[in-house]
Amino acid sequence: MGVPIIVLSPLLILSILSQKTYPQFFLLARLWAKLILFGMGFYYKIEWEQKMEKGKSYMLVANHTSMTDIMLMLIISKNPFVFVGKKELAKIPVFGFFYKRTSILVDRGDAKSRLEVFKRAQERLNQGLSVCIFPEGGVPDDETVVLDAFKDGAFRLAIEHQIPIVPMTFADNKKRFSFNFFSGTPGLMRAKVHSFIATKGMTLEDKKALKDETRQVIYYQLLKYLKK
Repeated sequence: MGVPIIVLSPLLILSILSQKTYPQFFLLARLWAKLILFGMGFYYKIEWEQKMEKGKSYMLVANHTSMTDIMLMLIISKNPFVFVGKKELAKIPVFGFFYKRTSILVDRGDAKSRLEVFKRAQERLNQGLSVCIFPEGGVPDDETVVLDAFKDGAFRLAIEHQIPIVPMTFADNKKRFSFNFFSGTPGLMRAKVHSFIATKGMTLEDKKALKDETRQVIYYQLLKYLKK
């Protein structure tokens, strides 16, 4: 992770000096993600049910099982987006320096921090960017869990801004590069981008139904992958 960042660091640093240059940073981040995955021996196959429109904002959500989820998400979406992620990732050497300056960090145990996340995410959506949230809120400690319960944040934001949900299923990231030391193997990473779920006309009363529908889409696709 560190070597490509160090090589690209002069351009990366210039691109994070202003919010106006975030699209340039995002292009470099996508290049970094491809270098990381290919360098680790991973290649990917992405199945699309629907394509994202250039210049449109979306709420990107996927199951979360691996650090490589970040790289795969960057590769999938050509539309610039910001991650909402846990503040602990900012402690990772080199990567953390850029992560905390370009992502929205949350302390999940602090109610004030969670409220601040909504304010910052709203600002970024108003700037025309998309937002990516892994709605499980973290990687489950028990690797036998197929898909953990979803938290509300992504769905509340999507409804408040009337932007579509883009559900994605990552099939192999846990197997390829899990959080257990000395586990994983090079190989194929499959991903499926599902049909978008519209939120136009929804209110916060629809939040639970929207969350449940999104989770079912991802969960049933994971079950299909497990049978293959």
